[in-house]
Amino acid sequence: MSSAKYKNYDVCADCSAPDSNWVIVNRGLYICDECCSIHRSLGRHVSQIKSLSAEWCPITLNMVRTLHQANINTLWEHALNDNKNHKKKPTPKDPLPVKEDFIRAKHRQQLFILKSSDTREDLNQQLHSSVRTSNLETSLRILAQGADSNYYHPEKGNYPLHVAAKSGQLLQIELLLTYGADPRVIDNKGNTPATCAKLSGHKDIEERLNDNLYEVLDVLSVYVYGRKAEHKNGEHMVNFDLNDDSILDSDQQDAIKKMQQLPNYLFEDLILDVFDEIDRRETEKIWQNKNSQGHMSIPFLPVNPDLSSMKNQGRQKLAIYGPKEFKNFVTNILIEINRRTQPMNKIITKLKYDDDEPLYDHVASDEDYATPEQIAAMVFFSI
Repeated sequence: MSSAKYKNYDVCADCSAPDSNWVIVNRGLYICDECCSIHRSLGRHVSQIKSLSAEWCPITLNMVRTLHQANINTLWEHALNDNKNHKKKPTPKDPLPVKEDFIRAKHRQQLFILKSSDTREDLNQQLHSSVRTSNLETSLRILAQGADSNYYHPEKGNYPLHVAAKSGQLLQIELLLTYGADPRVIDNKGNTPATCAKLSGHKDIEERLNDNLYEVLDVLSVYVYGRKAEHKNGEHMVNFDLNDDSILDSDQQDAIKKMQQLPNYLFEDLILDVFDEIDRRETEKIWQNKNSQGHMSIPFLPVNPDLSSMKNQGRQKLAIYGPKEFKNFVTNILIEINRRTQPMNKIITKLKYDDDEPLYDHVASDEDYATPEQIAAMVFFSI
């Protein structure tokens, strides 16, 4: 990871204000503080926001810069001057409601992108062809028009990730992952994209795909312990101290036991929600440190209209936890991930609620456990 600490002279993609210090990763755009506050209110399912002062994966930052240099904003504003839209791009001095109306039209409704007359199947096959080239902006256009990043080509017997991996297109890999491509997929030869990259001699792509596979585990681990596991050494979980007071506390042990009762699909949903909440908290910390102005903060996860009201309420309740409580909650999740991925782990099974009642006291079936790959990859479907 690296920090993108450089002075940015580019104007905001949404209102043309100077000093755009934020990035919409899935759009390849730089934006200003005020427009950022609006994007954050839309939610990560619309805009993946990251500060230029945050720690970055160099490959992700390179992808964003490449798209920016290709003037990718013309994709998102292709039909802006069409009289049918009756929309005008705001200026830096326009009031926040004017900017909000424009941003919602541009990014949530995507009113201004070039509409394609091609079928979804045509777009999917175009994506297969595009990702073997270095033309990143073409691939983003096709994805924006509705192509599926996880499309299986029935004739070629593979997925876009396999094509990009074989072709050595690292930034295409990054774009596909940003748009939800699953690195676990298998082609008709039984190979994952990482295997295809290895066989084709593209070590950088192989490493990126393998690292991305454990992204959710790394985010949780860094939040709690300030570091992530050494995946190259075959270690996928950070070792934790079972004598830590926060783990031995009876209330925490009760919480761990309740978490143990969750079936995999509910546990995976919980991990997704916590991943989003960590992203919100980390972004909010940067936001509060740099903004003395009255731009709005985001005190809880924004509503996702694709989720039920009950689900949205549950996600928003994560904000109730104070810093220490939330850290303990994330620690409990890591403990439970460890249990489910290592059913015979003798260290974990030593945890007890008291001297007579072991923490994990039932014999597990195969369905009780999810691999690290299964858990980590769940993050891809939150986009």
